[in-house]
Amino acid sequence: MTTVRSLDTSSADIHPIPFFNRQRLSKIGLWIGVILAVTWVVYPLAWAVITSFKTQLQALEPTFIPFVQFTPTAENWTQELGLGGRETFASLGNSAIISIGSTLLATTLGTLTGYALARFKFGVGNANVVSWVLSQRFLPPVVTIIPFFLILQNLRLLDTHLGMILVNTTFTLPFAILIMRDYFAEFPDEIEEAALVDGANPLQIFFRVALPLALPALAASAIICFAFAWNEYLFASVMTNRNAKPYTFLVASTSTVRGVHFGFLATRLLIAITLPVILSLFVQRYIVRGLTLGAVKG
Repeated sequence: MTTVRSLDTSSADIHPIPFFNRQRLSKIGLWIGVILAVTWVVYPLAWAVITSFKTQLQALEPTFIPFVQFTPTAENWTQELGLGGRETFASLGNSAIISIGSTLLATTLGTLTGYALARFKFGVGNANVVSWVLSQRFLPPVVTIIPFFLILQNLRLLDTHLGMILVNTTFTLPFAILIMRDYFAEFPDEIEEAALVDGANPLQIFFRVALPLALPALAASAIICFAFAWNEYLFASVMTNRNAKPYTFLVASTSTVRGVHFGFLATRLLIAITLPVILSLFVQRYIVRGLTLGAVKG
């Protein structure tokens, strides 16, 4: 006779898996954090795109969905690129000249200085030099406006591209020096020693070995310097008037005695970020490239 045993579902050996366990809660918290971070970053850009197609009256209303809550219009873009196109493109050209010029100058000087600090010893101490370079960013830029103004006035460089290039280079140079110095300090000495054994002199080692492998750090340094120079407004508002007026000056002019024209502000904001975004996409491949690509001989 076969005996059938009943299953005891209340056995202590069977434990139901809780739905909200620690691993699942951590994933939920991670996704919530990612969604909040993306929303925080994307929302201002979405607001600018939507507001740029509103009239001034519509921009003051709590509407957000096009074609549902309001009727889009290209009035702001037409006035900015059509009627005011001459001033817009002139200011963009000034910003491009100043930003590119200061970036080239800062990265050139920063690369040479960074390599020297990483490879050679100075009597005052390399650490002291690095600390002094870093201290230049601790100084509030506003306290140097009058000295810079007097210097440029005596050199007759007020409201000129060269004057603004020199000013922006002064404040972006520490970033370039520190980034390049940190890269060259971690650069393998064996690669340069191998080139030295092959008969290369120090100048050839720098230009043919170290500099090509430093392209990722050089690109990152250039992006930072360009971003600071492109977004600079404080010195431009004091030291430029007509000939070298950058685009940030035009963006700030949307604030008048009548208030802020949010339609123009959003349109100019989108125009202002176009060139930096294109530049970032262009140099992205240099940033992700391996730091020692091509360093080993075949």
